[in-house]
Amino acid sequence: MNHPSLYKDQKVIVLGLARSGVSVAKLFHKLGAKVTVNDMKDRQLSPEADELDALGVSVICGSHPEDLIGPDTALVVKNPGIPYSSPPVKQAIEQGIEVVTEVEVACLISPAPIIGITGSNGKTTTTTWIGEMLEAAGLKPIVAGNIGTPLCEAAQVAEPDNWIVAELSSFQLKGTTDFRPRIALLLNIVETHLDYHGGMEDYSASKAKLFANQTPEDTAVLNADDPACRDLMHSGKLQARVIPFSTTQDLTYGLCVTPPYPVDLTEPVGDAERRIVWRDREGGEREIIGVAELGLPGRHNTANALAAIAACLAAGASAGSLLEPLRQFRGVEHRLEYVCDRNGVAYYNNSKATNSTATIIALRSFAPRIVLIAGGLDRGSDYMELLPHFRDQVKAVVALGETRGKIASVAELAGLTAIKIVEPEEDAESTLRLAVQEAASLAEPGDIVLLSPACASWDMFKSYETRGSIFKQSAHNL
Repeated sequence: MNHPSLYKDQKVIVLGLARSGVSVAKLFHKLGAKVTVNDMKDRQLSPEADELDALGVSVICGSHPEDLIGPDTALVVKNPGIPYSSPPVKQAIEQGIEVVTEVEVACLISPAPIIGITGSNGKTTTTTWIGEMLEAAGLKPIVAGNIGTPLCEAAQVAEPDNWIVAELSSFQLKGTTDFRPRIALLLNIVETHLDYHGGMEDYSASKAKLFANQTPEDTAVLNADDPACRDLMHSGKLQARVIPFSTTQDLTYGLCVTPPYPVDLTEPVGDAERRIVWRDREGGEREIIGVAELGLPGRHNTANALAAIAACLAAGASAGSLLEPLRQFRGVEHRLEYVCDRNGVAYYNNSKATNSTATIIALRSFAPRIVLIAGGLDRGSDYMELLPHFRDQVKAVVALGETRGKIASVAELAGLTAIKIVEPEEDAESTLRLAVQEAASLAEPGDIVLLSPACASWDMFKSYETRGSIFKQSAHNL
């Protein structure tokens, strides 16, 4: 797309209020564009509308007018979650009008270089950890993107000596054309969000757009243990300098664990002897930190640490400056978050596990004494990939939500006999509270009660955060 300043006196349509929509609408209004913001929510459910009205921005709520998109529309900036099947988006595409997300706009106005982090799992942990490490290194990070602060907001306050550290979803990246991060990280790709993308091909292609505009001056950090990442590394499409990372391979170049973890390991052991090392192309090796020293347990978090270290070294941080945040970082809420101990049972909140892979990763992080609470929005999966992990790691399952029957069936096939199906109560909060009570009744001292749903929350809750918060409150109130 053109630089935002070139849309002065031109019609720009912003689809979706939310925080990112408000931020990008304000930016274009400040630059002199004729901005119209449209949201399907009723006006009384859109408090942001009054703020934009006061600035002179046109706001239309409650419907998509048929004449919203027309020949005089120069650009459409859509909320990432709005599907491409939405009528105004389809109209714009049919009329040859460019449709982008706020990420594209932010990159064009940012005076600071951007570190972009994407992947199916681990984005928020890795993004937050990079922010902590760059702060310790004195490199002035601004953490933004899908993690909270809109990228446009961060770009407008950034200075050239900042680093914008941006968590980016496939929804955001799909709507980019010229977006170019100085450092780009792809952590992994697993089957998820297929209801939005229509298939893995579009989902993977959207993730790969993170690297599309990079040059040899930029850096691409990819997971050498992930098949999709390996395919991309060997595709010949990457122009940037590639830094691979691996927990299972003894890499001659990149970040790796030595000795490596076995590929088929279900529960990490022997971390006391494992080290994270950096190996350069000249054959040099530097030990960064012992795996057992990391503030976050679990093999998946070791992989997140490798990716974060690679990004920080590429940004100019010294290895020594990273040690303290590597040791002290305790993770992000709703991601394998320790909640409390009740009667000798530990409760963990992993509400962010909205796909089976994330739940499998969580199960592998603990000894096989887990009472699992799972289930949620039904997106068509049969959840059979969970079967061996139910058999090996789980002693009881409490199933709820739209997928409760499917989850319970997999548990039964795995040979579990302690299975509880929680039917919907009068409201979602009561249903989850009952699920926690059922889990507590199945747990014994030394066990773990783990909320790791393997499903999105939208069948019962407005967000995984709401789901996780109710779980935590319920556990504390046992």
